[in-house]
Amino acid sequence: MPDFNPTQYAVPLFVIAVLAEMIWAKFRAPDAYEPKDTLVSLAFGLGSTVAGALLGGFALTVFIKTYEYRIFDFGPQWWAVWWAWPVCFVLDDLKYYWVHRAGHRIRWMWAAHVNHHSSQHYNLSTALRQTWTGSLTFGFLFAVPLVLLGFHPAMIAICGGVNLIYPVWIHTQAIRRKPPRFQAGGKTPPHHPGPHTPNPPYLDTK
Repeated sequence: MPDFNPTQYAVPLFVIAVLAEMIWAKFRAPDAYEPKDTLVSLAFGLGSTVAGALLGGFALTVFIKTYEYRIFDFGPQWWAVWWAWPVCFVLDDLKYYWVHRAGHRIRWMWAAHVNHHSSQHYNLSTALRQTWTGSLTFGFLFAVPLVLLGFHPAMIAICGGVNLIYPVWIHTQAIRRKPPRFQAGGKTPPHHPGPHTPNPPYLDTK
């Protein structure tokens, strides 16, 4: 079984990106960063990491038990089944979409997700505003169908880690526009400020 956590390797790059954005903001967008707001974002990120370590074991237990009832079996060397990785990645991204949508539509889940939209500023540190109580919303149950399809919990965790890294870079004002075809293919920095604005036409968008 592979022992790999994508987010651990992404943290140094994230720190460099935040520092670079701070330098950019000093000259181009002085209002993009505010010390107290950034500290709150960092506190949210730290708390989310601790909460995940403390509460994540319950979700893992559910996945491992569910895996015993999988419909398909990729064999004991499931990590060597190359085609399963891109399929798992796409399905995990679809799962993330529905978890996020539920986070905006179901009040119980919104109570855990709303902190991500609580900042008065929009910068890379805002991406750190993650929930401390996500496990209590049982949003992890959205991943159960993937387990039943035969994807090992570790494969789902790795693909989920990669999918978690992508949304970080879209929380920036430094990147204004991207090629139209690129923007049509998914969320980009010009797209994402909408969900973070309190303006009525964009409030609660995803």
